[in-house]
Order: sequence, then C-alpha cells, then structure tokens
Amino acid sequence: MNKIVAVIGMCGSGKSEAVKYFEDNGYEKVYFGEVVMDEMEKLGLDVNEQNERATRERLRNEYGMGVMAIKSIEKIDKLIEKSNVVIESLYSWEEFKIVKQKYRDDFRLLCIYTTKDLRYKRLGNRAIRPLSIIQAESRDISELENLDKGGPIAYADYTIINDGTLDDLKKQLKKYI
Repeated sequence: MNKIVAVIGMCGSGKSEAVKYFEDNGYEKVYFGEVVMDEMEKLGLDVNEQNERATRERLRNEYGMGVMAIKSIEKIDKLIEKSNVVIESLYSWEEFKIVKQKYRDDFRLLCIYTTKDLRYKRLGNRAIRPLSIIQAESRDISELENLDKGGPIAYADYTIINDGTLDDLKKQLKKYI
C-alpha cells in the first residue's frame, strides 16, 4: 500500500516548500485548501486573506470541522492506488481523525516547525499573499482558536525544525522520506 503524509505546521513554517519536495520525489498532492479556493471561485470572491478565512470558516461552520477531508477523500482514494500522497493544508483535529480512520497506519503527520519571529519574517517577504506581522498574528490566533489547528501539530508523528535554509529543510525531508 502506498503511504499518505500530511505536512502540517503554522503559516510560514515551510509547509509549501516541504510539499513541493514530496511532489518532486514522486508524491501526488492533495490540497485541502482547494476546497476553499473552489468555493471562492464559485461565489466570485477575490483571492485574499480575508476572503479565504471567511470562506474556510463558513464551510466549517456549515459542514463541520472535517469538511476539507470529507471533500478530498475521493481524490486521495484515486491517487493512493498509483502513488504515495502528500496532503497540504490539513488543519483541524477532525480532518486528521477522518483521514486516520480511513487510512490507519498508511497515514502519517509530518510537522514543520519554525519559530514565530522567523515565520512572520518569511510571511512578510513572500511573493504570493505576503502578510504583515499584525495579519500573521491574527491568522495564527484564528487558526488555533477557530480551526483547531493545534491538535494535529501536537500529535505529529515526526517534526522537522525549519529555522535554517531551504537546503537544510530539503536535507531533513530527504532523511524523512
């Protein structure tokens, strides 16, 4: 059976870079955030932090905290038949429980951890959707309080400390794979 790894961590920790590394090493990606983006497109909303947050939280209020996993299981099922799978943007404890219940020991959580100050610096400098320190703090608090993001991070099977360079991260990911 192929394996599934969900890359988790706080915003700016390096999750997207880690997911790219998995893809470069043959993993197929399932992006839970695609559920939000599809909903925003359907509603004609601009892609920005405010609309993403509002849409994400509305979907979870309407369908439950596991909505992203529920709406992504079919895609995971198709991909896992032919490849290992990496999940991007698994946030809530409920999402974790849904995926874990279905895939059991073939599913793992990989946490990418970075100090808050470094994450906020990275977020301010990123080319796509940069965030100010105030926006980054607000996002952190919102994700912890409203999205139940802390549970999967605390329960991770493996943690990589990403306070160095991109090459350092890739070396740790290579070791993990």
